Amino acid sequence: MLKRILGLLGWLGVALVFASVAIRFLKPELQPWYSGLAIAGLVCTLLYILSQWREVARSFSGREARFGSLAVASIAVVLAILIGINWLASRRNKRWDLTAAKQFTLSEQTRKVLQGLQRPVVVRVFDQAENFGRFRSRLDEYRYVSDKISVEYIDVERRPLVANQYKVQTSGTVVFEYDGRTERVTSDGEQELTNGLIKVVQGKQNKVYFVQGHGERPTEGSERDGYSTIASSLSSDNFAHDKMILAQQKEVAADATVLIIAGPTSDLLAPEIDILKAYLARGGKLLVLLDPPEKPGAPELDNLIALVKDWGINPGTNVVVDSSGVGQMLGTGPEVPIAAKYNPHPITERFNLMTAYSVARSVTANPAGANNRFAQNLVETSPSSWAETDIKELMTSGRVKQETDKGDIAGPVSLGAAASAPVTSGDPAPKPEGGDAPKPETRLVVIGDSDFASNRWLGIAGNRDLFLNTVNWLAQQENLISIRAKDPEDRRITLSADQDRRIFWITIFIIPGLILAAGVQTWWRRR
Repeated sequence: MLKRILGLLGWLGVALVFASVAIRFLKPELQPWYSGLAIAGLVCTLLYILSQWREVARSFSGREARFGSLAVASIAVVLAILIGINWLASRRNKRWDLTAAKQFTLSEQTRKVLQGLQRPVVVRVFDQAENFGRFRSRLDEYRYVSDKISVEYIDVERRPLVANQYKVQTSGTVVFEYDGRTERVTSDGEQELTNGLIKVVQGKQNKVYFVQGHGERPTEGSERDGYSTIASSLSSDNFAHDKMILAQQKEVAADATVLIIAGPTSDLLAPEIDILKAYLARGGKLLVLLDPPEKPGAPELDNLIALVKDWGINPGTNVVVDSSGVGQMLGTGPEVPIAAKYNPHPITERFNLMTAYSVARSVTANPAGANNRFAQNLVETSPSSWAETDIKELMTSGRVKQETDKGDIAGPVSLGAAASAPVTSGDPAPKPEGGDAPKPETRLVVIGDSDFASNRWLGIAGNRDLFLNTVNWLAQQENLISIRAKDPEDRRITLSADQDRRIFWITIFIIPGLILAAGVQTWWRRR
C-alpha cells in the first residue's frame, strides 16, 4: 500500500512540474502559482526518488551503470548550459527590429523620458487576459530601460472592483500612476503610452498659443498650407494649443508656455510689438516663422523684423536657392533648399534627419550681438546653395544664378537662429514646478520659413521633429528634445495609369507569350 502511494507521489510530482511549466508559458497572468507548483512538484519527485533508494543504488553497479553515468553526466552538462543561457537571457534584453520604420524599437524620446524618472511609476493594464500580449511586448521594453517602471495586468472581467477603483470605462485601458497622480491611455502604441507617461510625470499641461490676425497659418482644417497636423502633434509632447489675437489683448495670456507667430503676411502693429516686448522681458518664449515677401515689391514686416533684430537675429531680404539637386529626390525644384547640417545647440543635439524648406529666407545670428544678447545659428543649407537677393528676377523668370557681386550670399546659408537671456523684468513668469526646475529665462527662435511645418511638408523625415524640438526647448523641456516614435510606413506602391497598363501587358501577354514561344521552339527542334 505504501509503495503504491509513493509511486503515485512520483507521478504527482511530474504532473505538478508540467503544470508549472504550462502556466509559465500559456497563462502568465497566473504567475504567483508558477513557483508554488514547481516547488511542490520537485519535492514530490525528490520524495519518490528517496523512497526508491535501493533500486537507484543497484542501478549504479556494473558496466552498464558506467555508460549510464556518462549519459547522465552529458545530460546534466546540456541542462546546465541551457539553464545558464536562460539565466543570462532573463537579465539581458536583446531584440532585432527588422521593420523599415523601427516600429518595435523604443524611440530616443521614450528612452530619455524613462531614464529621467525620479520616482517609481506603476503601470496597470486593464483588459481581458487573452489581450495582454499586445501590451506586454511594448511595456516589457519600458521595464528593461528603467527599473522605476512596474507593470500589473488586471483582467477586467475577473477583477471589476479594481477597474471601478481606477475609473476604467473600456477594456484596453492603461493607467499610469506616479506620485499620487494618474493618467489613462486607451492605446498600445508607443507614442500614446509615452504621452501618458509624460503627462502623469509633469502633472500639468503646457499651452501653446498661435498668433492670428495677420495672415498666419490656420490651425484648423486639412488644407496643404495649414498647421492642423503639427498642432495635433503638440499633444504628444503634452502641449495644448489655442489661438490668440494680440490686438484684442492687453498682454499675453498668463498660461502661455510658448507663443508662435507662423508665417504672417502683414506686419504687426506697434501696440502688438509692445505686448511682445513686455512678454519677452518677463521670461516669455517666442517662435517666429518668417517667410520671404510673397511677391516683388511687397512691403516687408519691418516691426516684427526690428523686434527679432533686438535679440541679435537678422532675417535677410532674399530667397534661398539650392542647386545641389538633392531636392529632385523629393520632386521639388531649387526653390526648396534641403538641410542636413545642424550647428551645436540643444534643439539639434544628435539630430541627423533631413529637413526641407519651401521658399525660405536666410536667418543668421549677428556675430556682434545686440543689446548684449547673442544668438546661435541652427540650420544650414548645402554649400551648393545661396541666398538670392534679386527676388523679382527669380519670381518672374525663374532664373537661378549665383551672383555674389550683386549681393547674393554664398552657401551654406543659415535658415534659423536661437537666442536666450536671463529674465530682466521685476515680475518674471512663474518658475516651473519642481525643486530642480531650471530658472526662468527668455527664449526666442526665428526660422526663415513657415512651410516646413505645414501639412504639406510634414512628411519630410525631420520637419516634424525639428518643430517639436524647438517648441520643447522654448518651454525649457530639454528632456523631451529627441527623435520621436515613427508611425509604420505606408509600403503601398502608387502607380500611374501608364505604369498600370504596362504591367498588365507584361504580366498577361508578353511574359506568358515568351514562355509559350520558347516551348514551341523547343518542341519544333525536337521534332
